[in-house]
Parts: sequence; C-alpha cells; structure tokens
Amino acid sequence: MDMVMAQIEKVKRRKRCIAVFAVLGIAFCAFALINIGAGSVNISAEDILRIIFLQDGSLKEYNIIWKIRLPRMIMAALLGGALALSGFLLQTFFENPIAGPYVLGISSGAKMTVALTMIYLLKGETGVSSWILIIAAFAGALMSTGFILLFSKRLRNMATLLIAGIMIGYICSAITDFIVTFAEDSDIVNLNNWSLGSFSGMNWGNVQVASIVIAAAFVFIMLMSKSIGAYRLGETYARSVGVNVRLFRVVIIMLSSVLSATVTAFAGPVAFVGIAAPYLIKQLLGTSKPIVVLPAAFLGGAVFCLICDLIARTAFSPVEMNLSAITAIFGAPVVIFIMLRRKRG
Repeated sequence: MDMVMAQIEKVKRRKRCIAVFAVLGIAFCAFALINIGAGSVNISAEDILRIIFLQDGSLKEYNIIWKIRLPRMIMAALLGGALALSGFLLQTFFENPIAGPYVLGISSGAKMTVALTMIYLLKGETGVSSWILIIAAFAGALMSTGFILLFSKRLRNMATLLIAGIMIGYICSAITDFIVTFAEDSDIVNLNNWSLGSFSGMNWGNVQVASIVIAAAFVFIMLMSKSIGAYRLGETYARSVGVNVRLFRVVIIMLSSVLSATVTAFAGPVAFVGIAAPYLIKQLLGTSKPIVVLPAAFLGGAVFCLICDLIARTAFSPVEMNLSAITAIFGAPVVIFIMLRRKRG
C-alpha cells in the first residue's frame, strides 16, 4: 500500500513539474514576442515571425528587430536566467533563502570595479571589450563575496547577514558615486543609466560573449547538480557521499560570481531577481531538487526579466524607467514574505 501511495505521489510530482515547465515555456515565448513587437513602432507577431524566419519584411521593421529589439530581448532572457542561477547558488552556499547577488552587495562590488575600469583604466579608449568588463566585474564580485564570507562566520542570524550585505552594497555604491562625480563628462556617457540597471544598447557582440560565459557556467552547474543536492542536505551528508566540501564551496562561489559579474558588466546591478525567481520556482515545483530547479529557475528568471524590461520600456514611453526599480517592485515583496515566513517558523 505504501509503495502504491509513493508511486502515485511520484507521478503527481512529475505532472506538476511538466506543467510548470510548460507554463514557463509558453510565458517565455509570449513575452519574447511582446517584447520584440512593443515599442514606439508596434510590430505584429506575424510580421515578427516572418522577418526572423523568412527574412522578409520592410527594411525599417527588419532593422528595428534585428539590430535593436531581438538582441535586447535575448540579453534580458540570458541575464535574467543568470541572476536566478547565481541566487540559487548563493542560497545553497549560505543556507539562506534571502542570499542574492544584489541584496548581499555582490552586484554593487562588481558595479564599482566596472565603473573604475570604464572611467580610469580605459581612459581614452574608443571602445571597451566585453571580456574586460566581465573580468573587472568578476574581481569586484569576488571582493564583495570575500567580505560577506568573513561576516557570515560571525553572523548566523539571517536578518543580520542581510544588513551586513546591504551595508557592503552601500559602501561600494558610495565609492562608485564618488568616482563618477569627479570623472569627466566624456568618460561617463551612458554610465549613469547603466549604473541603475538597463538592458538598452545591447548588440549581437554582447549576446555572443554573454552566451558563451552563461552557457559554460550553466553546463558546469548542471554537472554539479548531484553535489548541490547532497550539500543542501548538510555538509556531513555531502562528505559521506564523497563530495569534497571545501572544493565544492570554492567552485560554487566562483560560478555565482561569474554569473553575477556577467550580468553587472552588461546591464548594471539588477535588484532582487536572484532571490525572487529561485524561491517562486521552488514553490511552484514543490521540490528543491537541483536537477529540476536549476533549468526551471533559469527559465523563470528569463521570464521575470522579460516582463520587467517590457514594463520599463513601455509603461511611460518614450521615457524608459529604471530597470532595478521595476524588479524591486516585484522582487522586494517576495523577500519580505520569505523573512516573515521564516520568522513564523
């Protein structure tokens, strides 16, 4: 009887997972089309599909789609998925559901080093390599993460660790603002918009670089899914099944920093996606198994950012809103809910 009930429960969970992936897939396709079509020039779904797949349509609409909206849509999806993965890894590492690259100040550290690189180290350069920005952001992310690790050894309380991360973020943001204030106007063109979070100005070169980094990180993380699942059950259990915990923790931090750095290098700091997306996906799936949650979280983060970018572009068109303000509106309540739920527990 118990075996039958267990089998029935397993089938239910499988159906639930299939349903969640189906809904996420449909939502992704729908919002991808809406994002490409919506704007100062509205383009129908039929025209979008014809231009993308048949290379047929008016020259104006062709240029709008291929040179502006399609790269932006792809980058929003890629970077949203990367933020969700980064958040999941940090939550696994700190064993804390509100650990995320933005809340813990990791994105602010990456933002600071990118600003330094763009203003001072590459002064006089006409173009900045995407790889250089990612490396600079990675260094800043690792620096912030190092401080968080020092605090986490002494601060086991969730709220206190959150406050420590926020303070690190404020310090890095203050340094960035100080740098920008005394920089020449020619050195900070577009830096202010980028520092508030934005997917605007993306091109196919950005897409290529981001795709390589994020795809490599995603494959590596999926290969580690069994180790991640074991680690979530406790370090003792992880060691008992052969996981090198010390190496595992280093790799987790490195991968999370790479993902967070890639997002910050291209789009600036984007708030709360790394917390809200993994949490909501786990609630929808009814499981925390990494082999299932990781791809779903990536897809969920992509959909989340597509929705937020659409609102940022179109809500008060032609004025574009700050992307982090939109993601905070939707993501911050999730963080508050998690903290209240943990408090009740």
